[in-house]
Amino acid sequence: MRYTGVTSRGIITPIFREGDDIVPIIRDSILAASKEEGFALHDRDVVGVTEAVVARTQGNYATVDQISADVRRKLGGRDMGIVFPILSRNRFAIVLRAIANACDKLYIQFSYPTDEVGNGLVSMDAVDANRIDPYADSFDEKGFRALFGQATKHRFTGVDYIEYYKSFGKHIEIIFSNDPKYILNYTKNVINCDIHTRARTRRILKDAGAERIYSLDQIMTESVDGSGYNEKYGLLGSNKATEERVKLFPRDCDVFVTRLQKELLDATGKHMEVMVYGDGGFKDPVGGIWELADPVVSPGFTEGLVGTPNELKMKYFADNELKDLSGQALADAMRQRIREKDSNLVGNMQSEGTTPRQLTDLLGSLCDLTSGSGDRGTPVVLISGYFTNYATD
Repeated sequence: MRYTGVTSRGIITPIFREGDDIVPIIRDSILAASKEEGFALHDRDVVGVTEAVVARTQGNYATVDQISADVRRKLGGRDMGIVFPILSRNRFAIVLRAIANACDKLYIQFSYPTDEVGNGLVSMDAVDANRIDPYADSFDEKGFRALFGQATKHRFTGVDYIEYYKSFGKHIEIIFSNDPKYILNYTKNVINCDIHTRARTRRILKDAGAERIYSLDQIMTESVDGSGYNEKYGLLGSNKATEERVKLFPRDCDVFVTRLQKELLDATGKHMEVMVYGDGGFKDPVGGIWELADPVVSPGFTEGLVGTPNELKMKYFADNELKDLSGQALADAMRQRIREKDSNLVGNMQSEGTTPRQLTDLLGSLCDLTSGSGDRGTPVVLISGYFTNYATD
């Protein structure tokens, strides 16, 4: 009889460097952890590898000058605008510097009261107090400051992102609007910097008459002067490596996960699932910040991770059909209901309250929370028991 369900372990590994072949290193780290700490490996265990080490070992970097060259080539090096940048020193500051270096005049259009992932520029209470409709009202910086003054510091970082983003050049002008088209009052050459709404924003701008319109996923899609690149995501998912370059989202992840899966099978006889993970898909209920600043939670995963959970809600049965049972009789009846469940419970009340998300989004969030983003030294996560349930022997 089993006494535990899902177990998530951070696997300590060597520190990875550019050029390392990480597949055998990860394999050996998992084997060593299993042997030394006395836990078993199983079929359908999930191995998550953070995107950072995949990209780092690939050498998938781009410098400020390389990004500037690509922006200049695509938008002409004239006046240009960016819309909906996120407020982040790690995620966007180096990219902004590169864009600013590529043009003579730059207009930055902030969304408000928050950016796309929930970083606050001003509070919603302040918006309400000024009787502002953020879906209709747009401002230049003077008008915005007249309403909100200097109360624009991020509640956690203490950074005033208006002043910080302006510091990248005297040719930068700040405006505020949640309407993508507002930027076209200033320039027809635009980079839309939103992440998950980028296709809609790009379509609106194109329909409204933008002459040159690119999203961040269309910048750095091929190598520039020997740089790294990402054909699918471009600059999306990038973050600061040094003051002069960013690490891009990893490429060829499908090749990587397939190879690691085979290496683990050969070494253990267990058919494990493998995924590359970035930001988890969860939201901070206090600060309102949504963690997912990457374009996807997982840019690559093996076939066994396709799909969504198919789970019964146990308390639904305990409170309804099986409400008159208790003890072993209730346990046996519950296990029988689980064994008999339909292969697809979409729309069935028996699954009401379960989490209707992609497996990779759920697993990637668990990996992200397990590994952390600081000094734990566990860029690999091993999840056991994820595909078991109450009826599994």
